[in-house]
Amino acid sequence: MGSTPVAKYVYSRATANGKRAQCQGGAKNPLIVLPDADLEEVARSAAESAFGCAGQRCLAASLAITVGEVKSAFTQAMAEVAASRKVGYGLNEGIEMGPVIRAESKARIEQLIQVGMEEGAKLVVDGRGARITRYEQGYFIKPTILEDVNPGGQIAQTEIFGPVLGMIHVKDIDEAIALVNHHHYGNMACLFTRSAAAARKFRYEAQVGNVGINVGVAAPMAFFPFCGWKESFFGDLHGQGRDAVEFYTEKKVVVERWPG
Repeated sequence: MGSTPVAKYVYSRATANGKRAQCQGGAKNPLIVLPDADLEEVARSAAESAFGCAGQRCLAASLAITVGEVKSAFTQAMAEVAASRKVGYGLNEGIEMGPVIRAESKARIEQLIQVGMEEGAKLVVDGRGARITRYEQGYFIKPTILEDVNPGGQIAQTEIFGPVLGMIHVKDIDEAIALVNHHHYGNMACLFTRSAAAARKFRYEAQVGNVGINVGVAAPMAFFPFCGWKESFFGDLHGQGRDAVEFYTEKKVVVERWPG
């Protein structure tokens, strides 16, 4: 339950001199919301990011960092989206979120929600104890929101890998970026704003491998590398794009001279 990084995907290949490896680590993936952001669009994107796939993907957002006076409005908007999300068997029409993968995952997620409350967070939307008619044995947890999460606590440092969004409030963008950069994970971070200056600052200063501006999931297309930083990646060459080609390439340099 601690902050020890968990290796999710490990790729290795034999070479003439041994093995070369890539290892994707954990993630926390914060979303920063500035006061000038379009709240309707932010709430939609943040909900898809945090609760899509029941939060069980490496680029799922699990922290929202609100800046300045946007805190109350964003919290209310997210609470409404989370409470109204349709949870159930994923192949049924109209269902927006399915179960988590196994009983152990459900127990771990619910235990971490309790840890967050014990650390001082306020439970805005509680998704524990969900029961879905005809699927009572399913591992269902509904979208959950924790407000005023302790930035140094376990809930802010641990990848929950479930439909849980923690919220932290700061006074300005510099403090928000400092929170992102202080974290031991560096997989993804996104900024929601109408300010090109704020977006430029975030692009250059955020110490993460995948940066999003006004998107909830900064998933790179196949011709870009998947660039986790810090404890979100172990190795030299990332997956996808030219890095992936380099990873599977054994290079040879030939130097020749033909006198006469």
